[in-house]
Amino acid sequence: MRPQILRSSTSDGALSRVFVISDLHTDYPENMDWVKSLSTVKYNRDALIVAGDVAETYKNFVSTMSLLKDRFEHVFYVPGNHDAWCRRESENYESSLEKLDCLRNACRRLGVTIDPAIIDCLGIIPLYSWYHESFDREDEIAAFRIPPLEMACKDYYACKWPEELSNKDESLAAFFDSMNNSKQDAIEDIQRKCSQIITFSHFVPRQELCPEKRMLFYPNLPKIIGSDCLEARIRSVHGQEGGPSACHVFGHTHFCWDAVLDGIRYVQAPLAYPREQKRRMNGGEGWLPFCVYSDGEFSDRLYPCYWSDYYSVNPREPHNTELAPWVARFYSRRLTSRMT
Repeated sequence: MRPQILRSSTSDGALSRVFVISDLHTDYPENMDWVKSLSTVKYNRDALIVAGDVAETYKNFVSTMSLLKDRFEHVFYVPGNHDAWCRRESENYESSLEKLDCLRNACRRLGVTIDPAIIDCLGIIPLYSWYHESFDREDEIAAFRIPPLEMACKDYYACKWPEELSNKDESLAAFFDSMNNSKQDAIEDIQRKCSQIITFSHFVPRQELCPEKRMLFYPNLPKIIGSDCLEARIRSVHGQEGGPSACHVFGHTHFCWDAVLDGIRYVQAPLAYPREQKRRMNGGEGWLPFCVYSDGEFSDRLYPCYWSDYYSVNPREPHNTELAPWVARFYSRRLTSRMT
């Protein structure tokens, strides 16, 4: 397999910018309206990377990707967990794998890129991934009773997998990672030809790209966000040392993030759920999607993001299990309400 060579339809044939976004969740009407509100003129020389979780329903997925393709010169996509959900009675899929095949076929019809590609001197590589519980290596929070993963994470019943694949072990993470092997020739071609490369996935490659467990309202979240084989795959593309032209885009946790770790820039730009947008100073209408590449260069400026900014000045304490004040207050209120 060789990488796709993409050209701009503009007179000079040059790509202007690359934008990134994730977690569009356009089953929510507010989020679909946000996509519709994107300019049909502003981005027509640009590329957009969509790092998963577009929509739960096939209809909304196709509508969303069609709208994005009308606005951007090139659109790239990799699936997220919500895209694999099969809980709608109107959508009768044998398994989540069948549904993902349908989504990939829809992308091909729409002209959305799902394989490694080269635009000018820039390589863009989608990486398939899933999560496994052993990804979480921080000390457990034992100060209160945490709901089990099966209760907190809808993937456990909304996805349908063959018997040999499960959310409860590393089988799904290994299966999705193995899907990247068929694209290895294209990836190596990009490595030879491109000095600048963007990889992207839906899931998280490093636990340091999520707030510490003691900071989270659901401290078990790190067990359902990422995989070690994803980070290994990223390093195999960008090199163990990374470099100024190495960037990885991800999604899933709904935390905005922009930070450099061990030589690679990691970026998350989620639209997220409407209720989460309301908690932001700006719900996303003024600063999403993020632009990470412009006029042949990666942007030097990191986007201001609360949690990545926090960890740029505060060290992680993976063995500290003292709850953050807002988490302690949250569970204290829940306990009080149960007693009254």
